[in-house]
Amino acid sequence: MSTFKQGRYSGFLKPISYLIDLAIITGCLFLFDINLNNIYVFLSYASISWIIIAFKNQFYEVQRHTKIIQIVTLLFRQIIFFCIILYAYIGFFKQPSISRLALGNYIFVVFLVVSFFKLLFFFLLNKYREALGGNLRNVIVIGDTEKTRQLIKIFKTRLHFGYKFKKQFKPTKEDFSLQKCFNFIVENDINEIYFSVADLTNKQINKLIDFADNNLRELKFIPDNKDIYSKKLKYEYYEYIPILSLRTIPIQGSVNKVIKRLFDILFASFVIIFILSWLTPILAIIIKLESKGPVFFKQSRNGFNYQEFDCFKFRSMTPNKDAHLHQATKGDLRITKVGAFIRKTSIDELPQFFNVLFGDMSVVGPRPHMVSHTNLYSQRVDKFMVRHFVKPGITGLAQISGFRGEIEGDKDIINRVKFDIFYIENWSLLLDIKIIIQTFLNAVKGEEKAY
Repeated sequence: MSTFKQGRYSGFLKPISYLIDLAIITGCLFLFDINLNNIYVFLSYASISWIIIAFKNQFYEVQRHTKIIQIVTLLFRQIIFFCIILYAYIGFFKQPSISRLALGNYIFVVFLVVSFFKLLFFFLLNKYREALGGNLRNVIVIGDTEKTRQLIKIFKTRLHFGYKFKKQFKPTKEDFSLQKCFNFIVENDINEIYFSVADLTNKQINKLIDFADNNLRELKFIPDNKDIYSKKLKYEYYEYIPILSLRTIPIQGSVNKVIKRLFDILFASFVIIFILSWLTPILAIIIKLESKGPVFFKQSRNGFNYQEFDCFKFRSMTPNKDAHLHQATKGDLRITKVGAFIRKTSIDELPQFFNVLFGDMSVVGPRPHMVSHTNLYSQRVDKFMVRHFVKPGITGLAQISGFRGEIEGDKDIINRVKFDIFYIENWSLLLDIKIIIQTFLNAVKGEEKAY
């Protein structure tokens, strides 16, 4: 069988990116008086460290379909580790005379320049594909399902991805044969083959794999109705046996766990010191003047690993025996006047920053439900318990997406769970910051379901 693959220049992009970044690391060093004993030793140390971190961080594994938020996350992760390594140089090489401030300025400028060129390179390459038709990859699709049709639409509309859709082969047609597909692939210099698992038999899939291997074509499958393959699977080996884990949870990684906890402590401490320290006495007086009862409302909620904890709020209702069973509804007579205001602006949630400091909650995560509601929804809603793989949050992706407050129907809780699971499986510090900013903006403009 003939072996042929269309020549492309994509292979040069990664080495060029490496060279540009190393040139930036070298060039920026001469802008600052860091007081180095040996500049060549430092440059070697910095360059090698950058390459090692980039390799572990997959910093240069940016694909044509990569999202901009993923690139920004890579940039922050790369520079954080680079900063730690460079400051370790002071102690490792015993050079106390190095200016810490100048070194910090150097790292900051390197971050800005590298970010500028990486993002510029990404946007220019996208425009090059979209406007000039360069750096294209010829693709075909084998299969006729909802997902294959969606994929073909993406190929035709997202021109900056750089995929040139050539043809769709439908296995349901009588004249379909894999040999016709193979002939078309060779004759039209097809680079990538996308096929639907649902539309081919195991024998056909094996023949397709053999052809792709022998002809140096990239083969990618579309899971379709094989639901398990549509999940975010983790692939690992036990000795020589391949194992697939059903779900990966980034927050559970040791480094990510430290980063998130450190962020929670710093953010919660800031809110407690600079906001709650003066706001609490004022609200305490107003709450007490309007109705009898405690300033704070304490309620049992389910958190990480389904464990119960006491969740704190500013009291927004008159004391009542149904508080632990029924959530607030629109026009709820239990809500006081000051309670209506603090619920509308989400101020009533601020004491939960103490929960964050105590370690029961996180600033961002799935919102915890009352114990009675958790028991109910765990039976009625599929995958509801997945939310308890991580700590609950004061705010979350579901809340900024419109699914907060009262659960009026099954649609509300189902969509809330979907957003929560997406957050758990795709967590990043940048996503947390984005959710916090959007939560603040929503609180300022007010939300329809904040009652």
